[in-house]
Amino acid sequence: MQPARLPDGFGIRIDPRVRTYSDGRVLIGGSPTRMLQLAPTAAAMIGDGYLEVCDQQTAVVARRLLDSGVANPRPMSTPSPRDVTVVVPVKDNPEGLVRLLGALHSFDVVVVDDGSTTPVRVPELPAGALGSVTVLRHDAPRGPAAARNTGLRVATTPFVAFLDSDVVPHTGWAEVMLGHFSDPSVALVAPRIVALVPDRGVLGRYEHARSSLDLGRRESAVASGGPVSYVPSAAMIARRDVLAEFGGFDHTMHVAEDVDLCWRLQDSGWRLRYEPVARVAHDHRVRFGTWFSRKMFYGTGAAPLATRHDGKVPPVAMSPWTLATCLAAGSCTRAGLLGALAMFVATIVRLRRTLAGLDQPTRVAAILAARGFSGGMWQLASAACRHYWPVTLLAVVASRRVRRIALTFALAEGVADWVTHREAGGLGPVRHTVFKRLDDLAYGSGLWRGALTARTLDPLKPRLRS
Repeated sequence: MQPARLPDGFGIRIDPRVRTYSDGRVLIGGSPTRMLQLAPTAAAMIGDGYLEVCDQQTAVVARRLLDSGVANPRPMSTPSPRDVTVVVPVKDNPEGLVRLLGALHSFDVVVVDDGSTTPVRVPELPAGALGSVTVLRHDAPRGPAAARNTGLRVATTPFVAFLDSDVVPHTGWAEVMLGHFSDPSVALVAPRIVALVPDRGVLGRYEHARSSLDLGRRESAVASGGPVSYVPSAAMIARRDVLAEFGGFDHTMHVAEDVDLCWRLQDSGWRLRYEPVARVAHDHRVRFGTWFSRKMFYGTGAAPLATRHDGKVPPVAMSPWTLATCLAAGSCTRAGLLGALAMFVATIVRLRRTLAGLDQPTRVAAILAARGFSGGMWQLASAACRHYWPVTLLAVVASRRVRRIALTFALAEGVADWVTHREAGGLGPVRHTVFKRLDDLAYGSGLWRGALTARTLDPLKPRLRS
């Protein structure tokens, strides 16, 4: 579908990580990193980094900047929370449901009991704490995707929020997300999911810093291959008519159905946003057995996703040139390091030709080449410890050199991951690295089990792009 025109008054702000050159006519940023060359009139519109839509020309420029990932939206208006129906799928979690309903002030709620052992009953709550509450029941469990679809079918408001029974939204969660729907091309918005209780033992502290549900503090478009490739269905708001047109969630999927929905919407031209200012707290699993098995369960979703969305779940995605450079450097041999250095210098030379019209083209080319190389090494280290760990283990047993390289990768990637997430106040570098390796072990085990069950290697295939 063609993107709808942004309305007058809608604003966009250039992402602070984007670098500008040649008096603002060249922008380099986004993920993956790209270079945008703007006409002088377009560059003048942006000025200090903010652009407000006021006519067709500014609407076109704003849309291009948004879709290129170098700018973030600053919505102009917010629909009313009364335009939202909250759908809550629940199975055998009465305490969590009571806690959640107590936080949903003035919302109309549809609770879908997915075959709980004891049928759900709406608890007594203070007058005015909620709007209407409708309880629907599946006599036998059909899965969370089917439960959400049941709630979707009875909702009549323009927007539907999906909240799992083990979450509690923070104040203002809906209003912040609803503003994004002033862009008529946005179909779905999700908040940041944080820990309900940040300090619940060692594992709880790791999950507070590194939960699979927490997608970070930076706002972003949601797109496969980007920094936020999907958003979890534990908390999200969507246009009801759009989801109804797509049939809602794929009820045949009991894992990764949220990823599948995001990518189906994206493939049809809809925009999706991640809004970390809006926060929803999640009651993380902090018992090791349930935590480990849940991570394995998430890994089994890679195979059905790879079947439905070809090439969108690669463990590694980079150019062949970057891959060759990283593999040469990772060999830790004199010939490999010299070859990697030669390819790195050649990359700078090629980039400099592309950037010849910029100020300081050599410096910019060197920075971009360094980013590409470091990102490639991070991907390889992560994939070796996560997606390919059985292969890595066999290589470690067979070769002393590989053993040293793998140990270096495992420690370096773990410490780098701790540096990235230490702001959350989690563990120190040693314990964080230990839990990160266990996290990867669980996910990778689930991935291989799912791939073997489905008899496909698609979720293990790297994607090499120019």
